[in-house]
Amino acid sequence: MNRFIFLSLIILCSLKVSFVSAQNWQSDWEETKLKSKQTNKKIVLVFSGSDWCIPCIKLEKEIWTNPEFISYAEENYLLFRADFPKRKKNKLPNEIQDRNDQIASVYNPNGYFPLVVILNSNVEVIGRLGYDKIPVKSYIQNIEDF
Repeated sequence: MNRFIFLSLIILCSLKVSFVSAQNWQSDWEETKLKSKQTNKKIVLVFSGSDWCIPCIKLEKEIWTNPEFISYAEENYLLFRADFPKRKKNKLPNEIQDRNDQIASVYNPNGYFPLVVILNSNVEVIGRLGYDKIPVKSYIQNIEDF
C-alpha cells in the first residue's frame, strides 16, 4: 500500500512538473510567421545563448518557465527561440544554425544577448526587450505595452 501511494505521488508530481514547465516554442520560422498572420498573435522572438549567456539563462528560469508566463503566452503569443550555444556538446544542426543566423541578420544584426524582439502579425518589429530582474507580471506588461 505504501509503495502504491509513493509511486502515485511520484507520477502525479512528474505530471505536474511536465505540465507546468511545458512551453510551446515554435520550431518552424516560416510556419510561425504564417500562424501569426492567421491568428493575429504577436511573435516573441528570443535570441539566446543558452549555454553561455548568464542573463539568457536567468530570463529562461525567471520568465519563460514561469507558470504565469506559460499560461498567458499560450493564449496570446507565438514563441520562437533563435539559440546560439557555444559548447560543442550543444551544437545545433547546420540547418537550424543557418536559419538562426539568417533570422539574426534581420532582427539582431548587432548580436545582443539576450534580445527579445516583439513582432506584430506582419512580422514588423514593434518593440525590443532584454533581461531585467522584474516580476513576470511586469515582463508581460512590458510586452503588452508594445
